[in-house]
Amino acid sequence: MSSLVEVNQVREGAEVVYGAEACYAHSTAMLEELGFPKGVLPLKDLEECGLVKETGFSWMKLKAPYEHYFEGTKTRVSYDTEVTCYVEKCKMKKLTGVKSKQMFMWVPITEMSMEEPSSQKIYFKTPMGIGKSFPVTAFMSEEEKKKKNLEEEKARD
Repeated sequence: MSSLVEVNQVREGAEVVYGAEACYAHSTAMLEELGFPKGVLPLKDLEECGLVKETGFSWMKLKAPYEHYFEGTKTRVSYDTEVTCYVEKCKMKKLTGVKSKQMFMWVPITEMSMEEPSSQKIYFKTPMGIGKSFPVTAFMSEEEKKKKNLEEEKARD
């Protein structure tokens, strides 16, 4: 009973969105606002998502657990039916529901961060404080990659 009350308190005052299309739009807008590429969290089959602007608490509920293989990092990542975190510019902390397969073990990911939105790398941290960074481009959507390439071409001209 007390854990249900705690969950409700954490989500109090949240902006909640339901349905796959609305959740996708809400989540990609949030990622963009935070400075993260859209592909850093594969947003398939979302049923509900929410954000408490005052605290930065965010969650995403999926229809079923989901595994995604990131080609750009050669990494398999597992998402539980609910992923939660606290968000701020260039950072997702106290992340739950996300694990990365390293060697033969699934390791929880508790934080994603970048130094600034224009950073070239995203740093992923485990509960043990050990982390690994990957190029931002490995998590960009095709649309984001094209936009970045156009901007780089313009800068060279």
